[in-house]
Amino acid sequence: MSEKLDKRSILEMSMGAILERVDYEMSKVIDNILDPNTKATGKRKITIGLELTPSADRKTITVQTTAKANLVPTEPVTTSLYITTQPATGEMVVAEMTPQVPGQYSFDGDIQEPPKVLKIPEIKTRITA
Repeated sequence: MSEKLDKRSILEMSMGAILERVDYEMSKVIDNILDPNTKATGKRKITIGLELTPSADRKTITVQTTAKANLVPTEPVTTSLYITTQPATGEMVVAEMTPQVPGQYSFDGDIQEPPKVLKIPEIKTRITA
């Protein structure tokens, strides 16, 4: 009497390591989907590669598996810079623009911080008013 073989998928081979690799990449995809800095509707992809190398006598096959996630990059962050001169020294500075006048209260009660000034090497050109 012949025994029925318990046939399995190639993905279950290598003591479950192939499926584990796919699941690992899937966790990266889920993290990327949940990241508010990425485009929510951007397509993500997991590529599974199986490289099969038979022996010269064609009796054994070496299988190398790779799993790679293609993720959506983070959205670009934008700011605006303003080139001006310091009134006291006439030195040219580059400052980040703020949504309102520094020191002014917003509707939610926050006070506008002073703008951040870009640290740059000595600027040779001066702006003339």
